[in-house]
Amino acid sequence: MIVIGLTGSFGTGKSFVASIFKSLGAKVIDADKIAHSLLKKPTKEYNQLIGTFGPDILDRKDNIDRKKLAFLVFGNKKKIDKLNHIIHPSIIKIIKKKIQEAKAEGASEILIDAPLLIEADLFGIIDKLIVVKASLENQFKRTTKKFGINRKEALRRIKSQMPLEKKIKLADFVIDNDCNKSDTIKQVKEIRRKLWK
Repeated sequence: MIVIGLTGSFGTGKSFVASIFKSLGAKVIDADKIAHSLLKKPTKEYNQLIGTFGPDILDRKDNIDRKKLAFLVFGNKKKIDKLNHIIHPSIIKIIKKKIQEAKAEGASEILIDAPLLIEADLFGIIDKLIVVKASLENQFKRTTKKFGINRKEALRRIKSQMPLEKKIKLADFVIDNDCNKSDTIKQVKEIRRKLWK
């Protein structure tokens, strides 16, 4: 069995790459989905986030509004660190549990899709690291479209994460996602061929 870490930055197309791995038989663990589940009441993380960032992050139904939270923290390292300090321990714990469950189910290939895989120090639980890269212009296009934000806000979010160049230096494999979908699929298949040699 192999555990692969997949990371990138905003707008590099990481989710698309994860979907290719899934279609080829990998069990995918999505760290963003785990993080979103932790923001729902009545989790301890929900209460800690309100205690840390105040009621302004809530919508009319007292749910955490992810857009409001994002606007509050991105671009402010101290606030990002506080957010990560609250949610990362639980994300790591849940990922480890899901890996054990996948092993018990007989999974031979597990992919952890995590934008902050390196920052959350998940190196200890992966065998190989794949980084998805894209040009800044493509990152802008994808991020503004996905989140409905302007270029300035997209840049703020991109800059809030570890620079892509640093992530690439730590990678076992790099996927260039500035190409068309069929070329990205070819890159994924080639990496899988090397992983299973």
